[in-house]
Amino acid sequence: MTTEQAVLLVALVDLSADVNAGRRYEDAVLALLGRHGGRLERRLRTGDGKTEVHVIRFAARAGLDAFLVDPERVALRAELGDAAPATRVLEVHDV
Repeated sequence: MTTEQAVLLVALVDLSADVNAGRRYEDAVLALLGRHGGRLERRLRTGDGKTEVHVIRFAARAGLDAFLVDPERVALRAELGDAAPATRVLEVHDV
């Protein structure tokens, strides 16, 4: 029996397309993490409010995969269209 390792991510979220809509979207999708074994460890915002940094941990890669295709998350993103935040996700590890 193999045990899946936790996955640690840093997400760099560019809200500049529409700051208010982007923040509402992030509030909504970050609330979905728990249903997939994910947890928001830190949420940081730049002084100008146009970028957020999220540190997120999933208990297993399967949880991350399920989060990415979560129908509610996908629908929320589609609703925003061009106003959706641009996000760069980096998988990281402690050093």
